[in-house]
Amino acid sequence: MHGYFIYNLYFYISNITDAMKVTKALITAAGPDQRKLPLQTLIDRKRIKKTVLEILIEEIVAAGISRIGIVIHPDDENIFRSTLKEYTRMVEFIPQDDPRGYGHAILCGAPFLQDEPFLHLVGDHLYVNQSGENVARLVLDTAQKNGCSVSVVQQTRETQISNYGTIGAERVQGQEHLFRITRVIEKPVPSYAEQNLLVPGLRTGHYFCFFGMHVCSPVILELLRKRMQEFPDQKLGLSESLNELSRTNKYLALERNDLRFDIGQDYGLLKAQIALSLTGMDRELLMGELLQFFIERERNTNH
Repeated sequence: MHGYFIYNLYFYISNITDAMKVTKALITAAGPDQRKLPLQTLIDRKRIKKTVLEILIEEIVAAGISRIGIVIHPDDENIFRSTLKEYTRMVEFIPQDDPRGYGHAILCGAPFLQDEPFLHLVGDHLYVNQSGENVARLVLDTAQKNGCSVSVVQQTRETQISNYGTIGAERVQGQEHLFRITRVIEKPVPSYAEQNLLVPGLRTGHYFCFFGMHVCSPVILELLRKRMQEFPDQKLGLSESLNELSRTNKYLALERNDLRFDIGQDYGLLKAQIALSLTGMDRELLMGELLQFFIERERNTNH
C-alpha cells in the first residue's frame, strides 16, 4: 500500500512538472514604437558588437531553448532575417499585420506555440544579470518545479511604477524570493498601488514590477482569446489576462535583483550599454574613462 501511494505521488508530480516543460520561446517586437529597438547595436560583455535581439536570443539559447518565435511587423522581416543570419535555423518570424496590442501580438504566436507552455520576452527590454546566473533558465526551472506560470519581478520605486505592469502578491512560505501573485495592474498610479498592491516585506514606497520575462502556461492563450471575443473593438493588452490568471490559477512571481532596461525610454540604450560594460571584460577600462571624464568636467567647470 505504501509503495502504491509513493508511485501515484511520483506520477502526479511528474505530470505537473511535464505540463510546464518549455521547449519554445516567444519574443514580441512588432509594436509601433518597438519595431526598430531590438535591432539597436550594443557592445556585449566580451567586447563583441551585437544587436539587442541577438543578446536576447543568446540568453534563450543558453537556457536550453532552440525554437524561437519572433512577432514582427511584416515589413520588417527582411532586416530581421539579415540581422539574425546565425540564428535563422531556430527562428520563426510571425507577422502581426495590425498593431492591436501586446496581448494580440502574443496571440499571433499561438499557431507557433500550439497551446504549449512558453518562455516570453519583450524585444525592447534588455536583461543584465549581476550574479552570473542565466535568468531565463532560472524562471524555466521555477515554472517546471511548481507546475505553473511564473513571472520575473523586481522591486521598483513608486515613482517608476507607472511605466510597468505591477503586481500584488503574498510570500510563498519557506521561499525567500517566490511569491503568489494575487493581482496584476498595468501601469498603476502610486495612490492605487498604495491601496491595492502592497507586498509584505517590501520597503516603503517600493512595489513588484514585471521584469519583462515570463513563463506562461497555455491558459494565458485561452484567456487572451476570451478577452478578444468579449472586447473585439479594443486593443488587447496582456496585464488584464494575467490578472484573470492570478484569480483562477496558481501563478507565481520570482523576485530578482538583476538589471532590466527598457531601451525605448530616454537613455535606456545608453544605460544598458554602461551596465553591460561594467559587468564585462572592459569594466576597469570604462571605470577609468568615466572617472577621467568627471575629473575633466569638474576642472573645466571650475575654470
